[in-house]
Amino acid sequence: MPFTPKFLTTHLGSIPHTECVDVCDRLIHMLDIPAWPQMSRRTFRENMYVQFSASLPAIVTDETKQKVYFDTRNDITPALEAFYERYLANDVNAFALKPSYAAGFYNMLEAMRRIPGEWAKGQVTGPISFGLTVTDQDLRASLYNEQLADVIVKNTALIARWQVRQLRSVRPNVILFVDEPYMASFGSAFINLKRGQVIDMLNEVFDAIHAEGGLAGVHCCANTDWSVLLATKVDILNLDAYGYIENLALFPAEMRAFLDRGGVVAWGIVPNNKEIYDITPEGIAYRLNAGFTLIHDKAQSRGITIMPEEFSMRSLVAPSCGLGPTTTEIADRVFEVLMKTGIILKQNR
Repeated sequence: MPFTPKFLTTHLGSIPHTECVDVCDRLIHMLDIPAWPQMSRRTFRENMYVQFSASLPAIVTDETKQKVYFDTRNDITPALEAFYERYLANDVNAFALKPSYAAGFYNMLEAMRRIPGEWAKGQVTGPISFGLTVTDQDLRASLYNEQLADVIVKNTALIARWQVRQLRSVRPNVILFVDEPYMASFGSAFINLKRGQVIDMLNEVFDAIHAEGGLAGVHCCANTDWSVLLATKVDILNLDAYGYIENLALFPAEMRAFLDRGGVVAWGIVPNNKEIYDITPEGIAYRLNAGFTLIHDKAQSRGITIMPEEFSMRSLVAPSCGLGPTTTEIADRVFEVLMKTGIILKQNR
């Protein structure tokens, strides 16, 4: 059966809060699909790149500079062999998130045990963004080291698998987003990767999520070549629809194929900054519906049919991006507006 969320609400993960117990309970009560909170202000270990690094070979955690990097100055063969032994043994638990790196994950897991529900969402930093951000000791992007690139992809896949297993122990339905902010630079001089390489790397992670019975999503928080992400095996495409919905409308053929295979769009239509005080849930719902009409019109001009009504079945609603960089006051307002926007959209579908 295809996933037909009909404007269920969810969020990206990062929040500005530093205490997660109360936040987890509120997210569960406010949103249809709560995600475990990433709290980078609580500790640098919850930074989206540090958080998923602990199980990698040759990784160094610099507490003073609050960063991680790969040290390849010495022979890393033993570390690589140990990594692949765990991988080949299918030792998923070896890729568990450490509590000191992901307090929000474990608190959300406990909250979901106390509060019944149908859905849960997890997230992991994607291999492209991780590998282009985390460098070696000489500041060379780790994704351009063939040995490291492969372990980064496999590490991401195994962490995703572990998360889905844990979340499915408390909720029957699980979505796992792969966060790829660096895809906004794809096709520029900043990324020396071919289209096929990107698709293969992401598909390895999506296959891992599917193997555990989860739905795979991908998040890019700015404009990109959406045809690349739509060509992968992803189930849910998440974008900043508040700022870039018109860019997605430029890919009607790819969108048509994505919808035909059961694809869902998570529309990041609720702004994640001070603009949240200048808009209303009614205004956001109107803006999203106008975006559906725009996609329909652009598609029709190219002889492709995408009816706005299709999105009533195939849409999630979310903030435009993560809330980690903003204030707790703005974040709380975003969640309130998101919840009310979801109610309006569900009533009007």
